[in-house]
Amino acid sequence: MARDGLDSLALVPGANLLYVTGLSFFPSERPVVALFPADNTPAIVLPALEAPKVAHATCPLQPFPYTDEEGPTLAFHQACVALELADARIGVEGLRMRLMEARYLERYAPGCTLVPADETVGRLRLNKSPDELAQMRRAVALVEAALRATLDRLRAGMTEREVAGLLMVELLRAGSEGVPFQPIVVAGPNAASPHATPSDRPIRPGEPIIIDCGAVVAGYASDITRTVAIGGLPEEWVTIYRVVEEANGAGRSRVAPGVAAQEVDRAARRVIQAAGYGAQFIHRTGHGLGLEVHEPPYIAEGNRELLQPGMTFTVEPGVYLPDRGGVRIEDDVVVTDQGAESLTTFPRELLLI
Repeated sequence: MARDGLDSLALVPGANLLYVTGLSFFPSERPVVALFPADNTPAIVLPALEAPKVAHATCPLQPFPYTDEEGPTLAFHQACVALELADARIGVEGLRMRLMEARYLERYAPGCTLVPADETVGRLRLNKSPDELAQMRRAVALVEAALRATLDRLRAGMTEREVAGLLMVELLRAGSEGVPFQPIVVAGPNAASPHATPSDRPIRPGEPIIIDCGAVVAGYASDITRTVAIGGLPEEWVTIYRVVEEANGAGRSRVAPGVAAQEVDRAARRVIQAAGYGAQFIHRTGHGLGLEVHEPPYIAEGNRELLQPGMTFTVEPGVYLPDRGGVRIEDDVVVTDQGAESLTTFPRELLLI
C-alpha cells in the first residue's frame, strides 16, 4: 500500500477478502466492505447476521454491524470516522466493487479518492505456496475423477445440458465444494464458440465434443478441458486435434522461470499458425488459476511479465471453425524452480467413446 500510495484498502466479498481474512461472504443487497488502513486496526462493515464470522478471521477486524431495519448508513459513517478516511486515497477492487459500496465510501469518507488497486492485492496471490498447491492438486484430482465418470456414461443422443448436469453431479459426488464455473459441454457447431452454453441439442456420433469443467477445494480451483468424440471423427478433425495437442505440448514445454508469459502463448500459437489455423485460434493461450478461475498471470501476447516459481495458470490452445465445431485441450500448470509441472494428467490423446 505504501508503494502504491494508498492510505487504505477496501475489499468486498470475493477472492481477495477470503485470502486476506479467511472470511467468505455472498455478494448481495447487504453490502460488506473490509477496510485496511495503513496505520490503524482493520475494520469491516457487515450485516449483523454475518457478524459472528468475524471471530474466525485470520487477522484483527473491528466489526461495524448493521441490522436490516437500520440499514448500513450509520455503520459506514462510524467505520469511516473511526479509521479517519476523510481525504484518504482508498484502493478498491475495480473488477469487483459495485457502485453501491463506492457511493457509501464517497459519502462517509468525504474528500476521499477511490483508485483501482487490483494489482496491489493481486501480487500477494500471484505465487502459490505449497499449501495452496496442495489444495489445487486435490481440486485437480476431483475434477479428473468426475470427468472420467462422466465419460464412462456418455452416449449418443444425450443432450449437452444432460451431460453437463451429469458432470455437475459427479463433481459434487467426488467432493468438490461447488464449481468454479458452470461446466461447458458443447458439440458439433456449438463447439465453435469457446464459451458456449450447453443446450438441448442431442450429441451425435462423429462430431467433436468440448468438455470444460473445474472443481473447488478450500476455495482453490482446477480447470480442465478435453475434446472427445463418439465413435470417431472425420480425418479433418483428427488432423485439427493433433495440431491442438501439439500446440498444448509446445506451450507447456515453454514454461520456465524467467520466461515472459507471452512466450508461452507464442510457442502454442506458432504450431497452430504453421498448420494454417492461426485465424481460428481466437483467444489467449491461458489464464492464471487459484482462488479465482481467471486471475493473473494471463498467458497472452503483450504480457512481458516474467514467470516465477509458484505461478499457476492454464495452457489451453484451441481451433474453432465457425458453424462447424472446435477443439480445445486445457491443462493446469505450475512454474517450478527447474521448469514446470502439469497438475492435470488426464490423457491428452483423442478419446473415442
